[in-house]
Amino acid sequence: MKSDKVKDLKTISILNIEVAFATPEKQKIIKLIVKNTTSVFEAITQSNIALEFPTYSFTPDTPNLNIGIFGKKIDPQTYKLKPNDRIEIYRPLNKSPNQKRLERIKLNDNK
Repeated sequence: MKSDKVKDLKTISILNIEVAFATPEKQKIIKLIVKNTTSVFEAITQSNIALEFPTYSFTPDTPNLNIGIFGKKIDPQTYKLKPNDRIEIYRPLNKSPNQKRLERIKLNDNK
């Protein structure tokens, strides 16, 4: 029994990570120390980033919530955190970059 506990302790390690979210007005990156068994959503919850952005929801059941690590989209349900990961929470875009470009073209054509 004692050797099982020692074995479990050897497989648990500590990770330094960051959780990041930004709006056009504000950007926040929160540094955390978590166990390597921590899930992406647990890390987001532990960061308390929702307190910084109360109008946004960061729960697993939030529709269209996209999350990435250093600019690469991940599946937060299956991703295993690694040392120095930065969890990036992507907010939904009001308009696609293509739509914005077309609007700028129309504005310039009307001048």
